[in-house]
This record gives sequence, structure tokens and C-alpha cells, in this order.
Amino acid sequence: MKSDRILVACVGNIFMGDDGFGPAVFAAMRDKTLPPGVELMDSGIRGIHLAYELMDGCALFVLVDAAPHGAVPGTVSVIEVQAGTIPGAAPRPVIDAHGLAPDDVFALLDQLGARPARTLEVACEPSDVGGGMELSAPVREAVPHAVRAVLEIVERETASA
Repeated sequence: MKSDRILVACVGNIFMGDDGFGPAVFAAMRDKTLPPGVELMDSGIRGIHLAYELMDGCALFVLVDAAPHGAVPGTVSVIEVQAGTIPGAAPRPVIDAHGLAPDDVFALLDQLGARPARTLEVACEPSDVGGGMELSAPVREAVPHAVRAVLEIVERETASA
């Protein structure tokens, strides 16, 4: 059990336009030196792998994803995700082990009693999640802002530990 670690997971589908935001942030961060106890992961669309990783425990889970929140495309927001706040998160079977969306991962973790102690989402408002491997201009320009937000979070959290 790694209950004192911080896990930063970048999720998204690189073949669906702005949904590739998380993997783009991972690519921008992979050579950064992170404080001890911080793990960076490119989960892509492998939600079941992310769920297994979270079952090892962590003090803080930082999810980096393109997520519509009604803001201007390219807006980066840091949102605290509360346990049990997934609308309609009734128990449901896991159908596609390779394509669980973040809400599905949280629902699975809730069912297993393995939700992280604390979860923050670094979300970017997408512009276009249609087919294609390119991020839209506002989302591409948001990548450095998301990197900075993640680094600020992990620095603040590791300094207080």
C-alpha cells in the first residue's frame, strides 16, 4: 500500500482531438523532475489500469483530462472531486476493461472501497473532440498552464508533508 504517494494521471484519447489533452500534458511533463513520492502516469484510455493503480492507495490523486465545464475552450480549472459526487453512480458492471472513462473509474473504486483520500482534477475545457490527432489552438495553448498547475499542486502538497 502506497498511501503517502501522489499520483498524477493524464487521461484521454489522442485520436479524438482535444480529448488528447491529458496525454499532451504528460508529454510536456515526462522530463520534469518531480518531488519524491510523486508518480506521473499516462493512462490514456486504459481506465482499468488506472483503477488498479489507484487501488494501491494514494494520499492525493491528480487527474489531468479534457472535461467540459461550460467555460471558454482552453480554460484550465482545478476542481476538487468529492467522493460520491458522481451523478447516477449506481453499481454497474465493467464492460470494457480498456475504455473506462474517469467517472467509470471512480464508480468502480467506490464499489471496491478504494477511492483515493483526496482527488483533484486539472481540467481543460475542450473545443473539438471529433476525430483527429491534433489539439485545437486554445487547448494546445493551455498545456503549459496545466503543467504549471500540476507542478504547483505537487510542490504545495509535498512541502506540507
